[in-house]
Amino acid sequence: MKKFRGKSNCYGDLIEYYRIKRGFSRADLSREMDLLGIPLSGDEIYRIEKQKMILKDFELVAICIILNIDFKEIEKRIKNN
Repeated sequence: MKKFRGKSNCYGDLIEYYRIKRGFSRADLSREMDLLGIPLSGDEIYRIEKQKMILKDFELVAICIILNIDFKEIEKRIKNN
């Protein structure tokens, strides 16, 4: 599996920050993803947040839309890591 500086993704902690800031539980985010036709379990969200799971591009876009994360935040995260 490819890794970025030893982690499976570089934005899991950013997703967790915005999820909590927006008042979403992992189950809430999972339900919202399911409504978009993208199944993602609470356990998978946990693994993404802990940077132990790779996130597909369409999953990242959907999470950013649901949690209102500006894509510039993702860009900054990649450039600063």
